[in-house]
Amino acid sequence: MSSTNLDNLVKAKQLKSEPPDQNQVDGMIRSARNRLADLKLEGMSDEGKFLLAYGAVHSLSLAALRWHGYRSENRYIVFQCLPHTIGLEDHKWRVLAKCHNLRNQAEYEGALDITPQLLQELIGITLEVLTSVEALGPLR
Repeated sequence: MSSTNLDNLVKAKQLKSEPPDQNQVDGMIRSARNRLADLKLEGMSDEGKFLLAYGAVHSLSLAALRWHGYRSENRYIVFQCLPHTIGLEDHKWRVLAKCHNLRNQAEYEGALDITPQLLQELIGITLEVLTSVEALGPLR
């Protein structure tokens, strides 16, 4: 993973350098796992599943940043950093960026227009991010 790119984002004031915290990382992973478990509840709407999966992948993305000793308050930047924190392919974080835009539309305009294909893609990427974040292991 490339800390040079992350350090450049600190210089640009897009990230903050902050000592990693195992309790925070563990809590974010636990939160994501709970949201993923809730996706399996019967009767959940696609919109509900989308918001749960989006929240889970955001928590995991934050966990990856915290593991590496960074923090961001910008949701988009958190996803953009995934290639540098866990090696996620660019096209996958771009799917997360699209989901971010849709989530913002839902939040600020009351419209959430998702397709079943996008939902499945989001859930698949979320599960991949979970595996990658857990593979980082405990902080040293």
